[in-house]
Formats: sequence, C-alpha cells, structure tokens
Amino acid sequence: MTAVETGGTGGTGEETGGDVLAVAREQVLERGVGLTEDQVLAVLSLPTERLSDALKLAHDVRMRWCGPEVEVEGIVSLKTGGCPEDCHFCSQSGLFESPVRAAWLDKDRLVEAAKQTAKTGATEFCIVAAVRGPDAKLMEQVRAGIAAIRAEVDINVACSLGMLTQDQVNELAAMGVHRYNHNLETARSHFPEVVTTHSWEERWETLQMVRAAGMEVCCGGIVGMGETLAQRAEFAVQLAALEPDEVPLNFLIPNPGTPFAHLEVPQGADALMTVAAFRLALPRTVLRFAGGRELTLGDLGAEQGMLGGVNAIIVGNYLTNLGRPAEQDLDMLETLKMPIKALNDTL
Repeated sequence: MTAVETGGTGGTGEETGGDVLAVAREQVLERGVGLTEDQVLAVLSLPTERLSDALKLAHDVRMRWCGPEVEVEGIVSLKTGGCPEDCHFCSQSGLFESPVRAAWLDKDRLVEAAKQTAKTGATEFCIVAAVRGPDAKLMEQVRAGIAAIRAEVDINVACSLGMLTQDQVNELAAMGVHRYNHNLETARSHFPEVVTTHSWEERWETLQMVRAAGMEVCCGGIVGMGETLAQRAEFAVQLAALEPDEVPLNFLIPNPGTPFAHLEVPQGADALMTVAAFRLALPRTVLRFAGGRELTLGDLGAEQGMLGGVNAIIVGNYLTNLGRPAEQDLDMLETLKMPIKALNDTL
C-alpha cells in the first residue's frame, strides 16, 4: 500500500453510529479487525466518563491479541544534538536555540549502557542518532558499536538513524539489526506543520525499505503537537496501514527553545483515551509507552495506560529528557502482575 492509499476515512455512518465501543467489542475484540478512521475519531470524541470503558476494552483487546507479556526497552543516543532538520518538537535540532549541544558517545559507554539496560530485563536496546540520515562515519561507528555490544551483552539491538538509502538499509540488515525505528510523528495532513526540511513521504519510503529487508518496523509519533482529533484518528489508521511491529506512543514535552515550546502538555484523560483508541486501531501491534508519559500521566496514569492497551515500555531516560528510574517502572509491572517478555521469545 502506498502513502497515497492510506488517506480516506474508510468508515460509514452505520459503522460509527450508536455505541462505538459496542461496535469495537465485536469488530476488534472478537474478530481482531482494527477500527476505521471514523471509528477511531468516535472513540477519541467519547466523553471523559466513558474513559474507563474504553481502557477496559483496549486492555481486553491487548490480552486477546498480544497476550499478557510486556516488552521492556532501553535507548541511548550515540550522537546527540546538531541535527540539520527542523522537527519543531525536537531540542536536538541545530536550527533552534535550545540548550542541547552536539555530542558523541564512545564505544565503551555504549556497551555499558547496553549492559545496564539488560540488567532491567529489557530485550531491546536502541541506538539513536540525531541526524537526517547516517553518513559513512556514523555507519562505521554503529557497526563497531553493535559488534562490541554483541560480544558482551545478550540483547537485541535496534537502531534509529533517520532516513536511509537502500544501501544503508542493506548494511544494517547485514549487521543483524533486529528492529529499525523511524517515526512518522503525526498524520500526513499535519506533518508540514511539524517538519519543513523533509517530507512525510520520505519517512514512509525508508520504512518500506526496512520492512522489505526483513528488519522489524518500529514507527509511532507524538501526541499533542497541535493536531486535531480528526488528524489523530488519521494518524492511527495510517500507522495501521503500515503494519508496524511496534508503535511507540510519545506525548509532547514542550522543550525550551523549540517552536513547540509554547504548546500545552496533553491532558491525562485525553492522553489515555488516545492510548485506548490506538490499541483499538492496532489490535496486534506492540504499543509502547515512550517519552512524555511522566509529565502527562504521572504514576497513576501510567498504570491506567498499562491496563488500557499498552504492552511495552521504555525504561530509564530518553534522549534529552529524564524518565523515571527503571526500578520504578519494573516495580509497577510487578505490582500489576505483568510478566516481562523474555529475550529468547523475541528472537
């Protein structure tokens, strides 16, 4: 399916009339068919008093189609800051007056970060670089870093290195990269309001090459960047059309110095309804809590999200923002009696 073909609502008045959650119970829970764009919008538009119902259904869907296990991941930035792109949410852009400055992580610290991630029980360690796309120097550093990690740590290695050429996709696949992250960030219709230095379609093309090369596709975005509820629903079905293995769901952190510094943090109830709606649109996909959940949801909201369709979590810090201590999230999973997915089950 092409990017052009992901447009359109795909829903009818009959499908979204009446109680959308009752429709979703039969369609998503019983048959495993994700919601259409109109149906996702209907869920997002539910009154707050229906939130617990939506979360309960989303949790039931997650348990039926994904199972009870939670996938834990850690991330580290190999190259931070100095990015030439103008993603309006990102403090790593070299075009903005943010406090983040360019820095590189050496191989020894990369391996140590992988070791610390593995100690949490995580099955995935993601190497991230703030670039438009990798140059020859970065590809060689990634190659050396992956080899060093593999020699000392039993963990899957993922990468997030921006937009790729076909040769670079082939190189990463040959290195044994398990999963590649490249977020579409937001709905296609809203993307020009978020990024102007490259297109949504360029990101889509990288993701198609990654899938064709046999790597798992990790693709999500950020909630709260000025999009409408209709655009949020559009984004959910565009992700569903991509059929990603994982969708990281971030909530905007209005970083100082960025064009989105003035935007308000998403409200907790709004964020949780989004979690439920995305699970109902993507019944079989790994839905991962990522950046911004601490600020938007706090401890109680994080638990509600884990009981509302989420089945993966990033532990520890993010790229330029602090997260919760990993032990705090692991304690939460233990309290909720959610088993952590074992490494040998993910290979």
